[in-house]
Amino acid sequence: MSENVGSLDRIVRVVIGLALLCLLFVLQGNLRWLGLIGIVPLGTAAFKVCPLYSIFGLSTCPLKSNK
Repeated sequence: MSENVGSLDRIVRVVIGLALLCLLFVLQGNLRWLGLIGIVPLGTAAFKVCPLYSIFGLSTCPLKSNK
């Protein structure tokens, strides 16, 4: 798979992922486990590939020039 997540997109995904993971420590009861959803944006930011972007043909990576 080719990379389809750009730099700014990765930063936003890391911030959102960490915020969701914080829910594990903030919420009480069974709702706290929703914070594990934060693993998804962190994973897509780490690997620079978003499966949903691939399905819809989207990309936030800058275009590479042919030299």
